[in-house]
Amino acid sequence: MTTVSEIFETMAYGPAPESDKPALEWLERHGRAFGLFVGGRWTKSKNGDAFDVINPATTAPLARVTQAGQADVDAAVAAGRKAFPGWSALSGHARARHLYALARTVQKHSRLLAVLESLDNGKSIRETRDLDIPLVARHFYHHAGWAQLAQAEFAGYGPVGVVGQIVPWNFPLLMVAWKIAPALAAGNTVLLKPAEFTPLTALCLAELAHEAGLPAGVLNVVTGDGRTGELIVNHPDVDKIAFTGSTEVGRLIRKATAGTGKKLSLELGGKSPFIVFDDADLDSVVEGVVDAIWFNQGQVCCAGSRLLVHEGIAERLVAKLRARMEKLRVGPSLDKAIDMGAIVAPVQLERIRTLVTRGVEEGATLWQPSWACPTDGYFYPPTLFTNVAPAATIAQVEIFGPVLVSMTFRTPAEAVELANNTPYGLAASVWTENINLALDVAPKIKAGVVWINCTNLFDAASGFGGYRESGFGREGGKEGMWEYVKPERGSGLGARGSGATVGRAKRKIPQAASRVPSPEPRIPPIDRTYKLFIGGSQVRPDQGYSRKILAPSGALVAEVAEGNRKDIRNAVEAAHAAAAWAHASGHNRGQILYYVAENLAVRAVEFAGLIDAMTGQGEAAARSEVEAAVARLFSYAAWADKYDGAVHQTPIRGVTLAMNEPIGVMGIACPEEHPLLGFVSLVAPAVAVGNTVVVVPSEAQPLAAAELYTVLEASDVPAGVINIVTGAKDALAKVLAEHDDVDAMWYFGNQAAGAEVERASAGNMKRTWVEWESRDWTDSQQGEGREFLRQATQVKNIWIPYGE
Repeated sequence: MTTVSEIFETMAYGPAPESDKPALEWLERHGRAFGLFVGGRWTKSKNGDAFDVINPATTAPLARVTQAGQADVDAAVAAGRKAFPGWSALSGHARARHLYALARTVQKHSRLLAVLESLDNGKSIRETRDLDIPLVARHFYHHAGWAQLAQAEFAGYGPVGVVGQIVPWNFPLLMVAWKIAPALAAGNTVLLKPAEFTPLTALCLAELAHEAGLPAGVLNVVTGDGRTGELIVNHPDVDKIAFTGSTEVGRLIRKATAGTGKKLSLELGGKSPFIVFDDADLDSVVEGVVDAIWFNQGQVCCAGSRLLVHEGIAERLVAKLRARMEKLRVGPSLDKAIDMGAIVAPVQLERIRTLVTRGVEEGATLWQPSWACPTDGYFYPPTLFTNVAPAATIAQVEIFGPVLVSMTFRTPAEAVELANNTPYGLAASVWTENINLALDVAPKIKAGVVWINCTNLFDAASGFGGYRESGFGREGGKEGMWEYVKPERGSGLGARGSGATVGRAKRKIPQAASRVPSPEPRIPPIDRTYKLFIGGSQVRPDQGYSRKILAPSGALVAEVAEGNRKDIRNAVEAAHAAAAWAHASGHNRGQILYYVAENLAVRAVEFAGLIDAMTGQGEAAARSEVEAAVARLFSYAAWADKYDGAVHQTPIRGVTLAMNEPIGVMGIACPEEHPLLGFVSLVAPAVAVGNTVVVVPSEAQPLAAAELYTVLEASDVPAGVINIVTGAKDALAKVLAEHDDVDAMWYFGNQAAGAEVERASAGNMKRTWVEWESRDWTDSQQGEGREFLRQATQVKNIWIPYGE
């Protein structure tokens, strides 16, 4: 057998660099022979059958993996069933932490996973490194958020049970993440079968997930060909099947599961149109075509494989495409300069060649670049067909390779007719500088996804799936979560799952131990006076005064800075200077809030001590408040990329978009009770949606908020996003309410001061939210949720009529 080092040298034109050696070592550590990963450990197959995984660029065997049989599938289903009660009973927050850990694990091992993906799939390392693996992490982060929000957003629904998932070979690890992230977030356990050509990254992820603390049996991976997939589909104790692959196999699965009560989602084949109108920017179109059909060697279910171009510009566009195709590079996948790698397997390469031959035989004109592909490996050049008839085989059948077929149209109506002239309906791409035309055409195309002046854009927040013979169900976004839950109807652990609620809390999550060293005996404590936190820095107050913070016994706990009007002015200026926060993506804002939660959790003991010292409520209650604050940060990290707008059904030919936008600079005066949780419950939703804030914490108990300065500094919170001014709460709140550069004011305190805030806000008519009746901040209904997000945003309605 060719050594892995020799394969590396062939694929990278030299010895493996240091950054790629972990992949080599991982393969060698397992002896290049892999069993199944079931019940949290590696197991041997009960039938002993195995097959080789081939590197497409060199045709050399990479590893030998198990062909799972009936006994193996039975064992994997049993492991998932055994793990299901405990996993589904975890709180949504607990599952969110596990998914968050998976996301971090993927990021920590990103190079290992990217190299393995290139080795067994044949795609460019540039694609796996820059697209696939970052999107894998993104899906786990996003669905950590849905796990956190599950109890509120999927009330009355519970997990399905044991889910069988079968993924294809074109995006091996990304498809794994698309499948398992929502399933785990909803409380299901998973039996996963990767494609027989590309099982390595799924096996590696299962091992990494176990090392990251995922409970045994929650994720089980069995390998094999279609026979193994058939065993999973037909297993009586599998509650749902999620399949991505060909329409032919999807049709068989639909028939096999009919009448069984199993949930089913299918993401199947496509023959996506790439429509170019005569006013399009042709240079942009050319690069769009490269991404649409030659990305991943055209082995993409939603590849823009049918170029529909206005006849007036067809000749010019084809000339530009041919010139661009001459510059495409094809070669071994570990060469980061290539544009296209190898086709995954000989059977797929032969299918491409057969259909290309059929296209020539049916009268289409074939064009390929003048250069030759590498002779070793399963390579195929980028290919362009012109003069293609709409009914031609190559215009109707999914080739799943780097082959583009071109047709022309005269009118938008003809373009739509051609676009819909296949049995598929997965995706489409429309290119025009006329927004009226684009929005008129897009709804008429029978496809689950339509891209305007772009192509092949994917994100965890947006559902993906098809119409017609491209399948049903969605992956990603909230719509994707619905595929993995069912209405609650009683309890029990029968073959169709449990009555466990998606977000029901049953277990406490242990917190990390404090890093704060114990004080040396007989040494007096270091005097510490907390400063203000303005513009990302700890600053002294304008007047230099401080106020004493006393324990219930009257003993001095610490001192904090006494802020005044000038300090508020400086904080408002810093908040305005951080206005770019509003333009950060929801994903990035969520990442920072997760990081704040992570760093707060590490110091839970320390913060609980501060809270107990100020309030005298006892260690257990103080610790519970810190845990609740961490969970609340997780909630708003989750909401950061999920608090969506809407499309209104107005009586026009067009769309009316309702967009949730941040208000701007917000002043917040926090409640006196729950000094940390009350602070987090108000600040987190405000910054999650893009506001910057000036916060006045609890007047009598501000130390937890003041100690939070160091957590914010360590968590990459941009300077000026969160500014904290301690002192006399009511006086400072009135200053904020009067300030013309403050756009909204929240006040939680007494009625008299609340009335002053409302009167003062009339100066610039800022929005106010004033409450003087106490809330139970520990309650998830009163202390968090959509009410807070609504108060932190304003809705902009955009009317877009369209049509020619």
